[in-house]
Amino acid sequence: MLAAIGLAFVLMIGLFAPPAAAQKTDALPRVLVLGTGGTIAGQASARAGNAYDSAKVSSADLIAAVPGMDKLAQISVEQISSIGSQDMNDKVWFALAKRIRAAIDNKEADGVVITHGTDTMEETAFFLQNVFDTDIPIVLVGSMRPSTGIGADGPANLYEAMRVASAPESRSRGVLVVLNDTIHGARWAQKTNTTSVDTFRSPNAGPVGYVDTGSLRYLQPAVAAKGSKLKPPDAAPLPRVDIIYSHANMDGSEIEDAVKRGAKGLVLAGVGDGNSSKGAIDALAAAAKQGVVVVRSSRVGTGIVNRNVEVEDDTLGFAVALDLNPQKARVLLELLIANGITDPKAVQQAFAW
Repeated sequence: MLAAIGLAFVLMIGLFAPPAAAQKTDALPRVLVLGTGGTIAGQASARAGNAYDSAKVSSADLIAAVPGMDKLAQISVEQISSIGSQDMNDKVWFALAKRIRAAIDNKEADGVVITHGTDTMEETAFFLQNVFDTDIPIVLVGSMRPSTGIGADGPANLYEAMRVASAPESRSRGVLVVLNDTIHGARWAQKTNTTSVDTFRSPNAGPVGYVDTGSLRYLQPAVAAKGSKLKPPDAAPLPRVDIIYSHANMDGSEIEDAVKRGAKGLVLAGVGDGNSSKGAIDALAAAAKQGVVVVRSSRVGTGIVNRNVEVEDDTLGFAVALDLNPQKARVLLELLIANGITDPKAVQQAFAW
């Protein structure tokens, strides 16, 4: 009799308990994948040996083609855009920010992965870094070879990005970029080669970690979030900021034209330590007197732009970009102007983050 009761009890528990596989799936972290296009979603083209067309494959199909992804996380996929990242724009940035904010506020996800072209990936990553204060991992991933190309690097990169986004040790590390087994912080990541799969480097800081299919290793402990971030406008576009590329035999005409076209800010991609010709510096000084915010960066690609070394920044009313390259300096300046931060001292303080 007791044996019969015990058997019935076990059977009853079995009826109400979920299957072991379901229990395991429910325990996995939830990762939201947001697709934007790029080479990782590209298809090879016959027009040249290494030619391809960007953004031809959906993010859902990319995820489905990578074995083992379902073992890492409960994955949901949404397509935000289908463009090459050379066409990345404020509208897509705002759509990404809005969807990520909703996912955070509604507690929908434990991590976010964004598939993205490599050409402007560092700019999108840095934009998101400046508008989000969250411990949830936000990871951008792309590839240098199209999904149908020989030696496609997208599947491995995507798997590793999912591994990073779903890992508890990735929390409180800001926005990350994952390619070629390497994890970079959004502030420092740069595309440094036109075609190499090892194109992303962090020359002024080094990578923050490494990842492969079997391991995840960070080089430093996570740092707690620093507080409030810059708020983007309610709708695109951001205020206009132009990059002025310095070169030999340069005058001030490019700067004057940018001001006439309505630029609210100017970033100088200067020679050396962010310098330029006398004609260009004089034109920048005149723009600053008209209320245009001027930031000096460098076209060199590595190193720090220092204040008052060759250019009298205090006198001329300039800020310097420090470790930020011109494209990232532009992103930050757009957000600062959108938030009403235009005083050179306040701008400089923001760049010193």
